[in-house]
Amino acid sequence: MNSTSSSPVNEIAAELGGLDPAYAPTPLLNLPALAERLGVAQVLAKDEGRRMLGSFKSLGGTYAGLRALARASRMQVADLLAARPKGQPTLVCASDGNHGLAVAAAARFAGAPARVFLHEGVPNARARRIENQGAAIVWVPGTYDNAVDAAAAAACQGGGILVADTTDDPNDPIVCDVMAGYGVTAAEIRDQVDFAGHGRPTHVFIQAGVGGLAAAIAEGLSGWLAPPGCIVTVEPETAACLAPALAAGRPIRVMGDLRTSAEMLSCGQASAPAVAVLRRHGARAITVPEAELVDAVRVLSAHDGLATTPSGAAGLAGAMAALADPSHTSDLGLDRSSRILVLLTERAWEDRT
Repeated sequence: MNSTSSSPVNEIAAELGGLDPAYAPTPLLNLPALAERLGVAQVLAKDEGRRMLGSFKSLGGTYAGLRALARASRMQVADLLAARPKGQPTLVCASDGNHGLAVAAAARFAGAPARVFLHEGVPNARARRIENQGAAIVWVPGTYDNAVDAAAAAACQGGGILVADTTDDPNDPIVCDVMAGYGVTAAEIRDQVDFAGHGRPTHVFIQAGVGGLAAAIAEGLSGWLAPPGCIVTVEPETAACLAPALAAGRPIRVMGDLRTSAEMLSCGQASAPAVAVLRRHGARAITVPEAELVDAVRVLSAHDGLATTPSGAAGLAGAMAALADPSHTSDLGLDRSSRILVLLTERAWEDRT
């Protein structure tokens, strides 16, 4: 499991790759038909649905979970995986599905228990996939944010180690580990674009949620994107928590039921470490209505035969919305020469084996 790579992100990739071949780099797709439809020079899509467990979350949650267990056992991760010692603490997290799968997988690899807090809107089929990784499920009334609060309270009361992907603490080491794991995707994008000879993207449209992935991509692609080098975070209109956080410089709790077809983005409060990184990189935020989230899934399927969810296609939905709005095209510097990068962040749950 130990890597000889000099780059920390390469070391993370090597560590995860030693767990399962499904942690191999995911494809970066060139979509010329979609670029022509949108009226831009290039559209590239990083297909994270091909990642272990069906989403990018397997990079962050599993890496952070293993690091947390290793710290608790005062062992290196490689030694922990080899020994699988008895009596390890429980990994605890909240999830809409993907993060819980990733944390449960970390516990399974290490031989530790896990408890995943799910809000009542999570489908039972999603819960069963987490249980199949060996984790126990705790159901929480309300929204994802209620599950986040319940998981944190359980950990504070001695219920285990909290492996959250969001926090009020800008220096939370575990949330920073989660974001570091997501940085593997950014490193792959850089290598794949340059290897294929594509033009470097001018704009990245990326799902917001609590902001961890967007922050990792902004950090990982900093100084590499072509001008204007714009990072644009995309949120559903009904669950837009990152935009107010970027404006205020701190997380702001957005109230309401947060219902959206982009279920993995149904978050009412952004993560403080992500907000700090995104503000430092000058990230923008836009919102999209439900109809456009659903339409982006259809457009992907019609033009390139790609299957994802409204959450997975939210970055594309944001790009389509921005390109259709003259105020956005002017503000973001979008025109026919723009080269756009989107991330397809998950595979449809029914397509996962």
